[in-house]
Amino acid sequence: MGRSSFYKDKRVIVTGANGFIGSHLVERLCKLGAIVTGVDLEDYRMIDLKRYNNFDYVVGDVRNYDLNRLIFRHQDIVFHLAYVVGGRGFIEWHQSRCGENFIINHNVFKACVDAGVDRVFYASSACVYPNHLQDQYDSPYLLKEEDALLTSPSNYDTIYGWSKLTGELELRAFYKEYGLKSSIARFVTVYGPREDLSHAIPALMNRAIRREDPYIVWGSGEQDRDFTYVSDIIDGILLLTEKVTDATPVNLGTGVKTKIRDLVEMILRITKHKPSKIVYDTSKPEGVKSRGLDISKARELGYEPKVSLYQGLVELYNWFTRK
Repeated sequence: MGRSSFYKDKRVIVTGANGFIGSHLVERLCKLGAIVTGVDLEDYRMIDLKRYNNFDYVVGDVRNYDLNRLIFRHQDIVFHLAYVVGGRGFIEWHQSRCGENFIINHNVFKACVDAGVDRVFYASSACVYPNHLQDQYDSPYLLKEEDALLTSPSNYDTIYGWSKLTGELELRAFYKEYGLKSSIARFVTVYGPREDLSHAIPALMNRAIRREDPYIVWGSGEQDRDFTYVSDIIDGILLLTEKVTDATPVNLGTGVKTKIRDLVEMILRITKHKPSKIVYDTSKPEGVKSRGLDISKARELGYEPKVSLYQGLVELYNWFTRK
């Protein structure tokens, strides 16, 4: 059964619908004919509600179990993307805030079981992987799903990463104990239209469009990442939710690493910005030195990223300049 027919007329919830990835997921599900309800803390602002007569929206806090159980009733699928999250600076400097994610996960998963939801998708992160596998510049190693082992929280990428990993473990327990069909995707560095400026790519793009000089880049520029365009991530979410039901985590990325210095060069070329000075500010956090994902398991399921980094950056630039 193709994904178009699988999602048609399905009653689905998207938590974190007012966010970057959540809004793209809402839009795709609406186009596939699902009956979509978005949930988030603020009034909806991402897409025009009037464009889709199969989209409703609830302003609410998914930390509230009673609210979750109420709105999850009679739903087929819950896509759980709501989280306390931000860019590199946020997850390093506001770890106590990220601790709220433990509450969010438990109250969403428990409400799914108690409300009779058929299946749940959980948005996890490459931050679940141990830091010692990512602490060398120019490492050729691609992180595999089995590399995320339950050890000390200090070995992971902040409390944010620990909360993502324990969320996976809790969802697996709900699957084993209650039969809740569950899928888990570990995202790497996702980028695209609607992402806020606390994240690296939109921040760097915005600085170039504003013709900032000197042009400031956080970190050494030697760190690398597996940058994945948001439409490829949405493809992966929909595929995993349909095909995986046993809470097995699957990496979603491109399997290709790019240095921040090379990313900056692409952005400056696309924006035609020629600053007299580029400053790599090593007083700012840069995160792990090297992070890329092995996407073999996703490929076995039929996933294949389609958007190159340069093409995705052009799309992002066009979005910035149309606003």
